[in-house]
Order: sequence, then C-alpha cells, then structure tokens
Amino acid sequence: MDIKGKITQILPVASGVSKAGKEWKKREFVIEMVDGSYTKQICFTLFNDKISIIDNFQTETDVNVSFSLESREYNGRWYHNVNAWRVEKDGGDIPQDLPPEFTDNDIPPEKEEEETDLPF
Repeated sequence: MDIKGKITQILPVASGVSKAGKEWKKREFVIEMVDGSYTKQICFTLFNDKISIIDNFQTETDVNVSFSLESREYNGRWYHNVNAWRVEKDGGDIPQDLPPEFTDNDIPPEKEEEETDLPF
C-alpha cells in the first residue's frame, strides 16, 4: 500500500532484545495526511535494517510511504503495526543537474540493410 502525507515527527531509535535473545531496533515517524476535510495522523514503524530509510528526511517534508499492515493477537488482545518499507519524497523530484537518461549520441546507428528479395 502507498500513502502520501507530510512528516510531522521523527522519533528516536528504540532497541531491545527479544525473548529469543535477538537484538532489535525500531524507529517510528508520523505523517499527516488530509482525507477530504479531515486531517489524519499515521505512525509508521521501521525495523532493523530499514531504520536508516528516514535519516535523510526532515519534518515538514512531503513524502510517499509504501507500507504493509500487520496484526497479531496476544492474551486475547489485538495489536497492529504499520510497517514502512520505502519512503520517497513526494513528486519524485529529479535534481536538475543530472544529464538526461539518453542523448542522440547514445542511440547506435542502424545496420545497413542487405539486399534481399523480401518485400519489407
């Protein structure tokens, strides 16, 4: 799933050790989106190797977040995670100092055709 919004908070990295003895790290960030006339805030979670995704972003940045939803039951209660796996600047701005992807010189010349009796 994807959603667009503006980053309002970037929370510090939290870490710990699971019951199985594995170390984990997570980082959360909040975006604000406008749905019709209502403003909604959504808190996304980044785990382990994904926590650095948000390092190059600041609050008030418009972003497009790709995420997955996860629910799990524990002692008769349900808990939900909104796990982000990609964060991009909204609009996909391409820096102006980059050359275009292709130029006329990048296109190889056409092969000279051999004479054949084919009609095309």
